[in-house]
Amino acid sequence: MLKWPDIIKFASSGNPAPDRRVEKTPEEWKALLTPEQFKITRLKGTERAFSSELCSYFEPGRYACICCGTELFDAETKFESGPVWPSFTHPVKGNTVAYHKDGSFGTQRIEALCNTCDAHLGHVFQDGPRPSGLRYCMNALSLKKADVREKKIDLGGGCFWCTEAIFQRITGVVKVESGYSGGRVIDPTYREVCSGTTGHAEVVEITYNPDEISFDDLLRIHLSTHNPTTVDKQGADRGSQYRSIIFHRTEEEEQAAMRIIDEMQKTYPDMIVTQLEMFEHFYKAEDSHQNYYNRNQEGGYCQAVIDPKLLKFRNAHYEKLKQ
Repeated sequence: MLKWPDIIKFASSGNPAPDRRVEKTPEEWKALLTPEQFKITRLKGTERAFSSELCSYFEPGRYACICCGTELFDAETKFESGPVWPSFTHPVKGNTVAYHKDGSFGTQRIEALCNTCDAHLGHVFQDGPRPSGLRYCMNALSLKKADVREKKIDLGGGCFWCTEAIFQRITGVVKVESGYSGGRVIDPTYREVCSGTTGHAEVVEITYNPDEISFDDLLRIHLSTHNPTTVDKQGADRGSQYRSIIFHRTEEEEQAAMRIIDEMQKTYPDMIVTQLEMFEHFYKAEDSHQNYYNRNQEGGYCQAVIDPKLLKFRNAHYEKLKQ
């Protein structure tokens, strides 16, 4: 995740290369944009304060550049900063936004531009909320809502190597990343989380297509592929980082999770102790923990611990497996 020193470095020494470039003449941009959009994005104008309903719009999805369609921000990073201009904590990728020093109006600011087409988006300030501490103050007319069906869910149930291996094999799951959530420390290391002092749980962040796999079914699989009745313990693993937990993003998801827990309770003789918490932030784990089972299937832990879990999962949820 980018922090203020990264922004200063990019603005001073050069920006990362974009995934693609889109270049057009001013006349071509005028033909694609409204006069107000052209003024703001191509002539570095500023949208009138308090003029957009986007400030109070918090529906799930992504926001893309109005000029070239590059996805810039996820709705999950949007926060309430007043009704002036919409604000975000960080972009979807480190190379989607470019940063330039802006000395206009007698002040030193950092201008944010689309790294794909150089459209003026707004400015970045260092007075945002945790964990980035950044506030991307954007012109609403520089953005458009992208049609994104994918959703995310963060789950903890013991060692994330095991959980990752299971959910990677489910139809409708687009991506699984291992990491940490639910604690106090910003961007912790694996060693710090293992100490049990950060408050974080080992979790996986699952990106999925709700047209192919439902939120409810993901929870059913989660609660049936680890032991949700033990506190801070999974097999030989001990500690609060191994707790059973579901992070919900909405009240609707919280209610659904409570309903599924009640449903799954019938399959366990002991009480389910899975925690429910509102999602705040996911910190991606080190690269050595990503895609662990697929890279280390001959390893002792994978054969002794993960292989039996996968076999049980395949037998219980055969119809959910990727073909």
